[in-house]
Amino acid sequence: MPFKALAKLGKKDVLKDVKGVQTREEVARIALSVLKSRTCVRRYSPKDVSDEFVKELIIAAASAPSAGNHQPWEFIVVRDPELKEQIVDAALGQTWMLEAPVFIVICINTRLAAATYGERGERLFGIQSTAAAIENMLIAAEAFGLGSSWVGSFSEPRVSLLLQCPDYARPCAIVTVGWPAERPKKPVRQPFEEIAHLEKFDNKWKI
Repeated sequence: MPFKALAKLGKKDVLKDVKGVQTREEVARIALSVLKSRTCVRRYSPKDVSDEFVKELIIAAASAPSAGNHQPWEFIVVRDPELKEQIVDAALGQTWMLEAPVFIVICINTRLAAATYGERGERLFGIQSTAAAIENMLIAAEAFGLGSSWVGSFSEPRVSLLLQCPDYARPCAIVTVGWPAERPKKPVRQPFEEIAHLEKFDNKWKI
């Protein structure tokens, strides 16, 4: 199912937009299937990713919730091979990244993050909001059949300098995007029974 259809889940006419789907529960299960199937991809085919796909990923990211609806995020798309090599060098030499045709560097706009909530907005809410945007991006990539990986290990000052970020735009993640050369095995997740608590901590919720 096209990602645009998934993006309309909250609209009353969603069932008209999704061919062959009869109920809202079916739509929800398709969306959940996409979410659960997402995994990090670190091997990519040489095939390029069109600007239209990249645009859709950024729009999906920018649909995330944010504290006070300040939307404290900025997205820098990097395709230039030389610049990508410099970013990889700043990312502790993770050369696998170079297989991806596109890097998207996500920055926190600290001015927006702090606009209403001050220091707590900058130090916590901005990070929470931007992380939600990144997760939206990863799920959107999965819906399109693209591979992606969230990279957090890099020198923030060096990446900021390479991308000529102003002092209020803090690089917090690099997302690699490309068509997967392989689909890695889904890592084992903690079972529901071990992580869900009812009313108080360590009162395991058993359903």
